[in-house]
Amino acid sequence: MADTSLAGCVIASHYAEPLVRHLIAAAALLPQPAEEAEPITQLSEGDELRVLDISRGWAWGYGPDGRVGYVTAEAVGI
Repeated sequence: MADTSLAGCVIASHYAEPLVRHLIAAAALLPQPAEEAEPITQLSEGDELRVLDISRGWAWGYGPDGRVGYVTAEAVGI
């Protein structure tokens, strides 16, 4: 899956328009959906997350600085 803005630049099985959400709690941005993963960065309450997928308690998208990763769905309020 890829952001619709990347259509024509990258090959993906499908594209999604990101949903803009703001974190309701601070959360680690992780490289995989596992709490023991080494964090990419720490996001703060109120930070924007552009969500491309939500499943099994995890939201996958990119944070305010463009880095892609997973946060718990609870932090997004979903």
